[in-house]
Amino acid sequence: MFEAMLPKLQVNTVFDIDLEDLYNRGYRGIVTDLDNTLVGAKAPNATPELIAWFAKVKEIGFQLVIVSNNNMNRVSVFATPLDLRFVYAARKPSHAPFRKAMKLMQLSEEQTIVVGDQLLTDVLGGNRLGLYTVLVLPIEIGDEGWRTRFNRRVEKVAIGRLRKMGKWLEEDKKK
Repeated sequence: MFEAMLPKLQVNTVFDIDLEDLYNRGYRGIVTDLDNTLVGAKAPNATPELIAWFAKVKEIGFQLVIVSNNNMNRVSVFATPLDLRFVYAARKPSHAPFRKAMKLMQLSEEQTIVVGDQLLTDVLGGNRLGLYTVLVLPIEIGDEGWRTRFNRRVEKVAIGRLRKMGKWLEEDKKK
């Protein structure tokens, strides 16, 4: 059960993802969470560093779609000025938003990466469809909604169980 929440890759931030390696392995699309993955949960705009990362993503040849459980206003205020496609009110870990993002990119499961900061939404949702999942450390913790705070508590239990099973190695979780 807890193995379904085990990401294929763990990194500190999106900037630590080896995009060239993943592209060379056949991946062509990135489905990414927004809050605490790309920017803080309350940050309305992308940082200059993140804008440069989006340019690199595009230059390498990836497509990108933001998939967020947040509302239309939050996601559109961030994504529209950057000309990024998005799915809002996604209800991750449901299959539907991931499939919608893949349809927007016209890509298959084998070509798609999921990047996010939560095991219960991003990683579990991606793993359930056989996508390549990347867990990043949350940008900020503390100013999150009640659902996310609840998820973080469940994640601690899951990580503890995965450690006991020898599947969650501390050196995998880069801090």
